[in-house]
Amino acid sequence: MDLVLPVVCGGCGAAGRSWCARCATGAGPPRLVCGLRGLAAVPPTLAVGGYAGPLRAALLAYKEHGRRELAAPLAAMLAAAILAAPPAWGATGGVAPLARPCWLVPAPSRAAAIRSRGIDHVLVLAEQVAERLAAEGGSVGVSAALRMRRGGRDSVGLDPAARWANLRGRVLPRPAGLPPPGVTVLLVDDVVTTGATLRNCVATLAEAGVTVRGALVLCDATGSRDAEFVGRRRNDTFGGRLHAARFAQVRAGSGEPRRGWS
Repeated sequence: MDLVLPVVCGGCGAAGRSWCARCATGAGPPRLVCGLRGLAAVPPTLAVGGYAGPLRAALLAYKEHGRRELAAPLAAMLAAAILAAPPAWGATGGVAPLARPCWLVPAPSRAAAIRSRGIDHVLVLAEQVAERLAAEGGSVGVSAALRMRRGGRDSVGLDPAARWANLRGRVLPRPAGLPPPGVTVLLVDDVVTTGATLRNCVATLAEAGVTVRGALVLCDATGSRDAEFVGRRRNDTFGGRLHAARFAQVRAGSGEPRRGWS
């Protein structure tokens, strides 16, 4: 099969593997996003790395060019970032996220974008992150609690004010799919640029009675030159094998499924 469709790295294009060791080593390090500090309703945000180099290339290959096999290494990087995060990030009452049940809420995509890609790429990432964190002993769930109302346009190229206006009133809750009470809730997205998506998601969830404690993204595209890097745990592998984890599916009434790993 490789003679017909050779396997190349999603980060650098080198032949042989979908995510090579060089790109795995060069991605990151994880950092707290400093470019959003001071913005109202934006939770503390943790990014795997900047929106550049192999990380950006791999995300675009996965998101826009059908390289679905890249979900595994990208999710591995997201999970490793959470495990390396300082205890205060995403904490509830001083308790670190994975010290109590934790639910991931993926940022919604436009329905037209999901149809075009054939995949809800952020939801798939969130589910694989949950599996990896469960393998580390966490009790983690994924809740597709948000949806995007029709209308608006792709946010690429819009300035901060236009991004906010483009999304305002279009991020809606799925009441039957909200995370259960008493858990730590973290948002998951692929890229943060102005914080408009995160702010709208936080506001919508707050109106539904859900408090977001932190946000996790692959790429920091805020353009800030400041970076507060966080260390990696020893033996974290950005693209290693996916550990097995017990899986359970829980339905909230007749609404959207909520998935939990423990």
